[in-house]
Amino acid sequence: MQKSDCIISVEHVSKFFGDKAVLNDVNLSVRKGEFVTILGPSGCGKTTLLRLIAGFQTASEGVITIAGKDITQTPPHRRPVNTVFQKYALFPHLNVFNNIAFGLKLKKLPAATIEKKVKQALRMVGMTDYEDRDVDSLSGGQQQRVAIARAIVNEPEVLLLDEPLAALDLKMRKDMQMELKEMHQKLGITFVYVTHDQEEALTLSDTIVVMSEGKIQQTGTPIDIYNEPINSFVADFIGESNILNGVMVHDQLVRFCGQEFDCVDTGFGEQTQVDVVIRPEDIYIFEPSDAAQLTGTVTSSIFKGVHYEMLVQTDEGYELMVQDYHCFEAGRKVGLLVKPFDIHVMKKERTCNTFEGKLLDETHVEFLGCSFECSPVQGIEPETPVTVEVDFRNVILEDNEEDGRLTGEVKFILYKGNHYHLTVFTDWDEDIFVDTNDVWDDGDRVGIRIAPENIRVTVNDKAIK
Repeated sequence: MQKSDCIISVEHVSKFFGDKAVLNDVNLSVRKGEFVTILGPSGCGKTTLLRLIAGFQTASEGVITIAGKDITQTPPHRRPVNTVFQKYALFPHLNVFNNIAFGLKLKKLPAATIEKKVKQALRMVGMTDYEDRDVDSLSGGQQQRVAIARAIVNEPEVLLLDEPLAALDLKMRKDMQMELKEMHQKLGITFVYVTHDQEEALTLSDTIVVMSEGKIQQTGTPIDIYNEPINSFVADFIGESNILNGVMVHDQLVRFCGQEFDCVDTGFGEQTQVDVVIRPEDIYIFEPSDAAQLTGTVTSSIFKGVHYEMLVQTDEGYELMVQDYHCFEAGRKVGLLVKPFDIHVMKKERTCNTFEGKLLDETHVEFLGCSFECSPVQGIEPETPVTVEVDFRNVILEDNEEDGRLTGEVKFILYKGNHYHLTVFTDWDEDIFVDTNDVWDDGDRVGIRIAPENIRVTVNDKAIK
């Protein structure tokens, strides 16, 4: 992106509330006239980022510029932006005209100019006959239009929208999505839109910014984000996905679900652990035949309006979601096929748990703030810094927190076809990753246990067990 094309620049921005980092070294560039959507689950930092751009909060670290001017410490009313809030924040004692005119009157513009600008804004949002109406008499969609008109009447360089459709019913949301897209095209100004709704982001955006845990995970066009997710979080969060453990045999050949498949991916090396993503609509389902790469049994079939969503248990013991226009009832034997360009291979973010710690004595090592018993370690002095590795399968979770050496909370659950991959946020403020066949819920409190023989201690890049 050329510097002259950039309207908003966020450089190395962090925001702390006490010791907690809500945003962690965020970098973002937005082009003039672009519709950018910041997308992520609750608590990921997306609204905080929008509020920093708007000026309602101040960054703890980093610089924010708009149109080349540093506005990091500039108060909200002096920034060339306007914000549309989730609850609209209309003035109940003012009618539609005066709500929209409020900012113009503060600027002490002539009455004739105000009237002209307000009527122009009302035309833009399709409410030309509503200027004398009481805002409390309007529907949710109409109130949202008034809030947008009040924002655009000030001719901001950037319009910030904080989940503005969240309070509307489904049909109204769909209608307003189309209207917002048309408004953006007519106005030609930059829209920065915050939502947790993946479909909304895919529908509206030129660019999607996916966030998780205060960090940007991926930035790209809707097509790029959907078809080429950068990691398992993005693949799982954007639409439905089958995410499976795999091994890259060599370029253009990957093994998963107990079979080898041709693919188009290269550059992963040989016999490398990878994650494989296959969208449910990209799996062909048919009567069993020699053309099938996998065979299995349909365990569930649900009509979704446009297509059927089916779960298939393969003969190799993996569960796959398939979406197709044809219905295959539960209990039916089927064949499955995936074409090479529909298989997306991703580099694994990690292959085991790795922690920094120190050896306490021959049979005890400290990591995650706790002392763990380990297999005897010879030839290392106590207090020596070490690296500790634990395989995902060797972390045991207990219902009763008191049964664990360490405690934590389940915060992310990823189904991998034949097991669950969990992220557990420990009370030591560090994640531990767990592969399990047990079913846990997001937010469950757990005890964490690791057997001594499953703890690998490494020093000077040499494994000692």
